[in-house]
Amino acid sequence: MEPTPLINPDQYNLAPLLAAQNRTIEWLNTDDGDPFSLPNVARRNIIQAANTVPLRYQAATADHPAIRQWINTLVAGAFAAQKERRSPVASVRSGPSLLLLGPVGVGKTYQSYGALREMAVTGVAAKWTVVTAADLYAQLQPRYGVDSETEFQRYAKASILLIDDLGAGGKLSEHTETVNFRLINYRYDHQLPTLITSNVLPKELGARMGDRVASRLVEMCDRITITGPDRRREVAA
Repeated sequence: MEPTPLINPDQYNLAPLLAAQNRTIEWLNTDDGDPFSLPNVARRNIIQAANTVPLRYQAATADHPAIRQWINTLVAGAFAAQKERRSPVASVRSGPSLLLLGPVGVGKTYQSYGALREMAVTGVAAKWTVVTAADLYAQLQPRYGVDSETEFQRYAKASILLIDDLGAGGKLSEHTETVNFRLINYRYDHQLPTLITSNVLPKELGARMGDRVASRLVEMCDRITITGPDRRREVAA
């Protein structure tokens, strides 16, 4: 049984995302008899987005050209793999990763949730797992009654993983360095698409995340630096 969405998917604000659906229809280029059903898959994705996106970001859009290109690449790859496998559903199984860098408040998290929402209407089955770095470290701390390895596998094997504020915790501890390396290395090895936001300067990646992690991020991720004013302060003003 599908979980009850936080909002009614029929009332979900799709206006900013319809361009993505139009692009998807162009990629499909299939006859009416094709078993793939864009509306049904899109509806499931919308329900997932409604359950995943926090209330503050329910209207977020991904308007940065490089982020939109990343979405297009994942979706096009999913449809190409669907055609090759003759599968009834296009799904994200592998693809490039993205590292969003920039100071606090410039909209990295906003753009990330916008990417999630836009992919929801592309017709591609893409199950997102979302976590902040601080919550990730807390959830993977060994503690009574919780299998931390099972928790780790949930993030390591996610179809698409969004890690918000990686490196924001300051100085590395043995625990955070181990989590960083195991998680990034697994996704690097298996070419699993990962969207990472961080306010760490490029030259500080090694010191804040560990050299082995920084090296893999440089190779696996397209790096985007987002600049601009602090959006939160502007809204407050």
